Amino acid sequence: MDVGNARIKLGLFRSLCAVGLPEPAATLSLTDDSPQFGQLATWLDRSAATPYSPRPTLVWSIASVNRPAASRLIDWLREHRPDDRVTLLAADDLPLDVRLERPDMVGVDRLIDAVAANRLRSACRPAVVVDVGSAITVDLVSVDGAFCGGAILPGIAMSARALYEFTDLLPLLDMSELAEPPPALGTHTVAAMRSGLFWGAVGAVRELIAQLTAGAEADVFLTGGAGPAVAQLLGPTARYIPHLTLAGIAIATEVGPACRAGPWPVG
Repeated sequence: MDVGNARIKLGLFRSLCAVGLPEPAATLSLTDDSPQFGQLATWLDRSAATPYSPRPTLVWSIASVNRPAASRLIDWLREHRPDDRVTLLAADDLPLDVRLERPDMVGVDRLIDAVAANRLRSACRPAVVVDVGSAITVDLVSVDGAFCGGAILPGIAMSARALYEFTDLLPLLDMSELAEPPPALGTHTVAAMRSGLFWGAVGAVRELIAQLTAGAEADVFLTGGAGPAVAQLLGPTARYIPHLTLAGIAIATEVGPACRAGPWPVG
């Protein structure tokens, strides 16, 4: 479970692979503000059941940056699935070297994405991981697989809300779905806002990638709601990975912290 600030994403993994990213057999997305627990129960009944066990015992691994939403979910699991094992992941649970003074103060989703990136990147290159969600994060993973930090900036939808709330005449735009980049030249107010919001974010990501890598070749992985629209604008080394965070959670669950100091497979 990836508990973010806007949505809760769940992935059911029946098996994990030693090389590359594990793929979820089924996924579900819920809103954070009012999670549909009935929908979650129905999804579990449909997706987790097997011919041998209609209600199997599950292992839940939760990466959360939204404490109230995670608490509500954990309470629901305790009440409705008391035999399941639930773990709220922290930095110490991950197979990752975090080269920061306070690893415990880093958003666990950023660290989880770095775990997944280590399964995808070339062994001779660093990686930059870009999560284009409620906030945009751009983080560096070193050639030897360590999380080195990065940058956090407002997401596209968050910036759109700020324009609406802190001005008198600008409207509130729905920027949650971006199938195609908007034209850079806005010929009316809404079009100009869409241009500034989208291309401003793309420009910031491009510049941060250049600054973090100092011009060196790096693999770039994107995830998050606006990831597909942004990835195609960042060059041939950029790849959109829709379930990057869920796959990283699955890897951390299987591998655990014991491998943090040793080598793990990279693509």
